[in-house]
Amino acid sequence: MTKASQTEQTTRFADMFAAMGTESRLRIMQLLLSAHPDGMVVSEIQAELGITASNLSHHLEKLKNEGLVEVSREGTFLRCKANTVALGEVLSFLYAECCTRNRAIKPEKIFNFVSRS
Repeated sequence: MTKASQTEQTTRFADMFAAMGTESRLRIMQLLLSAHPDGMVVSEIQAELGITASNLSHHLEKLKNEGLVEVSREGTFLRCKANTVALGEVLSFLYAECCTRNRAIKPEKIFNFVSRS
């Protein structure tokens, strides 16, 4: 990977992290991941989070713009799904830096944390 493409990739991931950097957006991502692979319609997300439609729309737009959420129309409903491919790329990026190159964190610690949750 060239230095320029590595910089682009880092910028892309930084934007994705920024998009998830609010409590509401992180909760949306958690909900959509828990509903994977079917996702949820917007009204279900709104009911679960208890936020206004305009506020939810704003958050979903930001997540969609960064490629973290996919939105499709089903009749009069909008169905939202977590983009697991994009999330996998972000996790792979972090994993490569912390757990393989310099082993700042032992991979077993990550997997133990996940299994305890």
